[in-house]
Amino acid sequence: MAVGPTTRRRQLGADLRRLRERKGLTLEDAGARVGISKATLSRYETKEGTVKWPAVDALCREYQATEEERQSLVELAKGAKIQGWWRSLADPIPESMNLMLTLEDEVVREDHYASMYVPGLLQTRSYAEAVHRASEMRCSDQEIAHMVDIRMKRQELLTREDPPHIWAVIDEAVIRRLVGGRETMRKQLQHLISLTDSPHITIQILPFASGAHAAAVGSFVILGGPAPELDVVYVDIIGGGLFMEKPEELERYKLAFEYLRAQALDIPSSVALLDAAGKEL
Repeated sequence: MAVGPTTRRRQLGADLRRLRERKGLTLEDAGARVGISKATLSRYETKEGTVKWPAVDALCREYQATEEERQSLVELAKGAKIQGWWRSLADPIPESMNLMLTLEDEVVREDHYASMYVPGLLQTRSYAEAVHRASEMRCSDQEIAHMVDIRMKRQELLTREDPPHIWAVIDEAVIRRLVGGRETMRKQLQHLISLTDSPHITIQILPFASGAHAAAVGSFVILGGPAPELDVVYVDIIGGGLFMEKPEELERYKLAFEYLRAQALDIPSSVALLDAAGKEL
């Protein structure tokens, strides 16, 4: 997905297709009945481009949707144009990050496997700065500060009224890797321990002793939408990120995460290992 729709837009497309198929209409027939082309209706259903809510309203009536369904889809169509806080930033952000922020703004859960660094949502500012300085060698101090500011702003997701559940399985290599110096690393480990007090955050450590595991290829995030068909997998790559949403791709990563959770230490043991690692610094 090069340019990503919002979760609202994706939900709208899936629901429009479901209603049309329930009615037993083809794209061509349904479009003709409300005065839009087959190509336009196809774009509506495949989650591409903008939608006009009056057309959505007309489609719902033609599909004999319930009043509750019609109102819900019209609201989705209107809400699909709402822009997130990151759209107003003075400095541009990479398209992959734009999509990540768009999806993350509406998730109900995030499942993280971290093999290199602490997940961004759980990083302290000094740790985040050290990570960006290491990976963005040619960026100025101002650019680094901008990226760190975005990461810190993302973390407001954790304190909103109805936050998503964050489940992080963190490889032991992450907590042993010295990032930003001993003091920065010590504070980062303390921060992780403090986060385990939140009912919306679960942290497990995957110890070296667990041996080979299901995600040796590297870190990934499963972004959970309001419905399973809206889930997306995000994988970091050099120069951007890769998003996957095909059912077989999602199933593979979800299964891998289940295995990782099973192999990782339980929560009390994970906290004990974090505490021990901090004391060793």
